[in-house]
Amino acid sequence: MSIITITSILVTFCAVFSYINYRFIKLPTTIGIMVMALVLSTIIMIMPAVGFNILPPVRHIMDGIDFSEALLHGMLSFLLFAGALHVNWETLRNQKYIVSCMALLGTVLSTVLVGLAVYYIFPALGFEISFIHALLFGSLISPTDPIAVMAILKKVGVPSTLETKVVGESLFNDGIAVVIFLTLLGIAAHGETTASHVALLFAEEALGGVVLGGVLGYIAFVMLRSVDNYQVEILLTLALVMGGYELATVLHTSGPIAMVVAGLIVGNVGRTHAMSAHTKENLDNFWELIDEFLNAILFLLLGFSLLIIEFNQAALNAGLIMIPVLLLIRYLSVLLPVTVLKRFRSFSPGAVNILTWGGLRGGISVALALSLPPGELRDFLLLVTYCIVMFSIIVQGLTIGKLVQRYNN
Repeated sequence: MSIITITSILVTFCAVFSYINYRFIKLPTTIGIMVMALVLSTIIMIMPAVGFNILPPVRHIMDGIDFSEALLHGMLSFLLFAGALHVNWETLRNQKYIVSCMALLGTVLSTVLVGLAVYYIFPALGFEISFIHALLFGSLISPTDPIAVMAILKKVGVPSTLETKVVGESLFNDGIAVVIFLTLLGIAAHGETTASHVALLFAEEALGGVVLGGVLGYIAFVMLRSVDNYQVEILLTLALVMGGYELATVLHTSGPIAMVVAGLIVGNVGRTHAMSAHTKENLDNFWELIDEFLNAILFLLLGFSLLIIEFNQAALNAGLIMIPVLLLIRYLSVLLPVTVLKRFRSFSPGAVNILTWGGLRGGISVALALSLPPGELRDFLLLVTYCIVMFSIIVQGLTIGKLVQRYNN
């Protein structure tokens, strides 16, 4: 099928599912779309038992969608830029220590702790795994995804400082987790490497992404300041995201981190000094629509990914066991920086518990798992990842609001 045909099918499903959810189910939009995709996928999988088999053509359509490529080299740049565009720089700067600790140290700590847990748990379940591959799994499951939870947090009136912590951490740890994942994947593929080489590669990707994002954001700001036409300015931001991400790939720097930095510059300096009120309104509406549209597609694909996952009991057991293990590790990764920084600043009531339960795993984890080389390892880790992500989005995503209300009352 052509890309236009596949896109048309996905958009149609998104529209119908969002309508049904809005009228009857009334879940958060992205979660509602994913749940309906999961239900439909389950129905399609059990239909051969009653003599009606449409699974092969449906799987053929899903095989034509490279979920990993679509997210990591397509949607992710737009989603991160759109998210950063609406983050207030002053609020983020006030929370810079906790955000940087959780995004960098928290992601590294989570990767190591998950890797150690997996290295000992998986063999006990009958699946041998090397330590480097255990760390690789730790890196792909560590990034948190604020998409599904942010609408809920805003609805229940979460403090703005806590909202900034959740969004800020998620924006930056996506990029950091991808850098760690790619570094570990290179080590796994090429064998032994030196600590200096790893440090150099990490610095090139992460620091290079910050520098590139700053340069691109400043260039965009200068160009935005010289015109007063919202159509032209929207096109400039699109070029920044699409061209900037491709440039980051060519330069071997982190595209996700570059997009976050560029989005912060355009959303704050650009918004204040380079845009008229009319442009701000149109630019915000445009990027909010892009954000909502791509999130709907992403969660639809997450639900339909059930159709292409190879099932085995050991992986399913591992996924169920890793859910509480990951929650404990997430709690420790949040508790450590909060405990240290409590000496210097105050935190909202229940901040550790809310940040722990609100640290949802999402599409980027599935995409990273799918990007692994085909084989038994990928099939096993993909099912484990999928179990964790589904629990995270459905159970944690639908209950985080009640947890926030408990501490706000």
